[in-house]
Amino acid sequence: MSVFERTCPCGSGISYDRCCGRLHRGEAEAETPEELMRSRYAAYAVGDLDHVFRTWHPRTRPDDVANTPGVTWVGLEIVDAVGDEVEFRAHCTTASGPGVLHERSRFERRAGRWVYVGEA
Repeated sequence: MSVFERTCPCGSGISYDRCCGRLHRGEAEAETPEELMRSRYAAYAVGDLDHVFRTWHPRTRPDDVANTPGVTWVGLEIVDAVGDEVEFRAHCTTASGPGVLHERSRFERRAGRWVYVGEA
């Protein structure tokens, strides 16, 4: 089964192709901060770091975006999504065992599209 046919890593329950894949390919823009958060998580999970870079506010993004070696993203839990903020837990496995990234992220509309700004 190709990555396009598998269930999206963002946890939506639909195929990657119909969910975050269309955002990664630039066929659609995220309509909400939560949808953008899910697409960014999925991008890390499938290794599409260009999407992560493109959806990061230029004022706050690093010069380069890289995956952390040895980290495999295995699940996303949306804790809360209100206004321009999304709180989430991103679950991963590492060489030393399971891990969780817990963050409340802030998003902003820029030129008509949502972008990630940073931690709230």
